[in-house]
Amino acid sequence: MRQYSTGLWKDSDFVKLWLGRTVSHFGSGITGIALPLTAVLILGATPTQMGILAALDGVSVLVIGLLAGVWVDRVRRRPLLIATDLGRAVVLSAIPLAALLGVLRIGQLYLVAALAEMLTGIFNVASPAFLPSLIPQGSLVEGNSKLAMSDSLAEIGGPAVAGPLVQLISAPLAIIFDALSFLFSACSLWLIGKPEPQPPPAAQEQSQSIWSDLVEGLRMVLKNPLLRTLAGSAGIFSLFGNFIGALYALYVIRQLGAPPIFLGLLIAAGGVSALAGAFLAERVVQRFGLGRTVAVGLFMYGATGLLIPLAGGSVALALSLLFLSQLIGDASVSIYLIAEMSLRQSLVPANLLGRTNASIQFLSQGIAPVGALLAGTLGGLIGLRLTILIGVLGVMLAGTWLLLSAVRKV
Repeated sequence: MRQYSTGLWKDSDFVKLWLGRTVSHFGSGITGIALPLTAVLILGATPTQMGILAALDGVSVLVIGLLAGVWVDRVRRRPLLIATDLGRAVVLSAIPLAALLGVLRIGQLYLVAALAEMLTGIFNVASPAFLPSLIPQGSLVEGNSKLAMSDSLAEIGGPAVAGPLVQLISAPLAIIFDALSFLFSACSLWLIGKPEPQPPPAAQEQSQSIWSDLVEGLRMVLKNPLLRTLAGSAGIFSLFGNFIGALYALYVIRQLGAPPIFLGLLIAAGGVSALAGAFLAERVVQRFGLGRTVAVGLFMYGATGLLIPLAGGSVALALSLLFLSQLIGDASVSIYLIAEMSLRQSLVPANLLGRTNASIQFLSQGIAPVGALLAGTLGGLIGLRLTILIGVLGVMLAGTWLLLSAVRKV
């Protein structure tokens, strides 16, 4: 067991991938706090504007998602990962620059968020497709677990640093640290020494119909009952999860009256929990199997989310419930994400991973803008608390679907 759990730490190329991802996600953790706080504190954004800002994530997937899958399967993945890191560094630098020049507007936040999410969408399709070429097939759960640890460490450190940074140098200027983190990630990827196999000749044939490539990836998902269920459940998760994500900062700061620094600490607490989940994921998968782990992990995340709309009374009591929700829920969703990605990588041939990842991302996250826009509209009509409750119940529905499906039996 010890050898299985620690083997990839001896792989210098995997460590470079892990280190670059850790630093870039640390920076993104800062932006995850600083960007909505820029909208709320600097630009006085309304619930509708916050919904639009959150919706841009899913819009970017709709615009470029499927094409990214075709592109990823036609080229080597590592140079593409480097290029997207460099692109995000340039794009994010525009926010602190505009703030220093005194010309920052909500429209600029929309544009930067959209461009950055498009590049992130390409990266998120290429990264899991690149991993099986870097490590042995039998180490995929270990590799995904360690990369999830990276995400969790960043979620702990990034938001925890973001709160003080926002108070010391302002929310827009804090984003420069994210731009620098992407430069570090690009250098780490560039230093990986293991040669990446060339795509199959058929995949590199540029005259091959892009449409046929798109259809092939979608067909792979829709014809496989397990992949179809994973994509459908992820779509429900994405739709209703955006009810929570789009309004969480507004809910914590305006409705509960918590200082901005506590928003970062809440998310950092979730990062501690997600780190614990990443450590436990291999053991949980070995004990219960990939399918059951996927199903129970998502359902548990939704169930513990009930504590968010239930938070009330004094600020101290409300924050205590939110901290509890973060601690339990983030461990559950961390295990879910690791198991889901490992199951997907095990089911799909390497030459189709890019298109399959893109198709699932398109089918699931493409509906996210609807959730974010609905959240913004409902938040203004029926209040933040009730809107978030609807989102939590929707996430529980996604987990219930998996529990009742054939995925649980894998």
